Amino acid sequence: MDTQEKQRIQTAFQEKMDYDELMNCTRCGFCLPSCPTYVETGRNEVHSPRGRIALMKGLVDGVIEPSEEVKESIDLCLGCRACEPVCPSGVNFGRLLEQARDAIYQSKKPTLPEKVMKGIFLKNIFPQQNRMIGLTGLLSFYQRSGAQKLAQATGVMKLFPETMRTMEKVLPTVPKRAEMKERPRHLQPLHTTRKKKVAFFSGCLMDTMFMKTNDATIKLLQYAGCEIVVPETQACCGALHGHSGELDQAREMAKRNIAAFEEAEVDYIITNAGGCGAFLVEYAHLLKNDPDWDERADRFCAKIKDITRILVELDFHKQPLSLPEQIVTYQDSCHLKNGQKTFMEPRQLLESIAGVKYVEMTDASRCCGSAGIYNIVQSKMSMQILDYKMEQAMNTNAKTIVTANPGCLLQMKLGIEREGLSQVMDAVHIVDFLLAAYERATDNKKATKQVAAAQV
Repeated sequence: MDTQEKQRIQTAFQEKMDYDELMNCTRCGFCLPSCPTYVETGRNEVHSPRGRIALMKGLVDGVIEPSEEVKESIDLCLGCRACEPVCPSGVNFGRLLEQARDAIYQSKKPTLPEKVMKGIFLKNIFPQQNRMIGLTGLLSFYQRSGAQKLAQATGVMKLFPETMRTMEKVLPTVPKRAEMKERPRHLQPLHTTRKKKVAFFSGCLMDTMFMKTNDATIKLLQYAGCEIVVPETQACCGALHGHSGELDQAREMAKRNIAAFEEAEVDYIITNAGGCGAFLVEYAHLLKNDPDWDERADRFCAKIKDITRILVELDFHKQPLSLPEQIVTYQDSCHLKNGQKTFMEPRQLLESIAGVKYVEMTDASRCCGSAGIYNIVQSKMSMQILDYKMEQAMNTNAKTIVTANPGCLLQMKLGIEREGLSQVMDAVHIVDFLLAAYERATDNKKATKQVAAAQV
């Protein structure tokens, strides 16, 4: 960093950081055991929550200068927010992290990878769903045309880093472009009376690469008795922008989504991705200084609810659910647990399935190392964290690892592949798992009735 760049960063810290929030940290250290990077770096204080807060405060106070070491500490944070529930002072570390990254990345000269990531993807792809469809449509062609098998057979994939090679193997089968464009916008309950009217936040990656999981989510809501509206003008939640120091663009995404869902007039806005949901409930904070949007953001945030919470609220777990006998464990989405405070509902749903033996893994709520694009930009640390997570998962003897976020899902599939367990273990999103359980139980019930009728 040159002198001018350092000065810009220092000034940005002084202007952007919430100093009162920084001062809330009493340096008690309760956060230390909960922080994956603190543990994985051999208990290095620089890579702990209180260490990072000390660095942020030092920059604001002018007692330390911006440096590559400071930037590395901020970059190495997963943003999992596991430090927040254990903090006796209630420090909102996630917000401080976003402010710090905003101060750094809006003030320094970007590297070439940063230019590519932010200039192409964050600014021009994720905000435009048609472009997301186009990009993932290319991935669909790559998978269906035989190009994927050819790339693997000829060794072309060996040109890429190991983590990316393995990730390419575990990507879901992407729908065709035409399928991604033909999305229903208004659906009624199935086989039951209407209990709630909800809107569904379909997301960007979730409604393209993970479209089948979105379809499963909508079906579950219908079976639970929901009328569903899917606003066509909704956009990316802005989480990747916010976590990457692009808070201004995140605010624009927030405004687009608030406006899109205001017209729906629903009881709840349902999400099925822990990372998206946690950022959506932060819109009120994101827009708190905007008099035209602060009250609208409050109303929007009050309606956000994860799919597992509404299913339990509507007694879906009391319906017949069954699957072949198996041991199942659950990997918490950090942002679902720490951001949306949704912890028990997924477990309650899994434990209600006949044939399933639920076994809690040790440190189920510890981050898996996915954290948005962390497993790409901080691959070494991500894999260290994943290795620990897979050890805990294997100790449960589970056949299936269930999670509730697309990044976590891919990361757990990556871990299964790295451990050579793809023949005996799988990872699934909880809504896909629940839908299979509901439809199997329903089919069994129909078959029993048919047999009884035939005997009469």
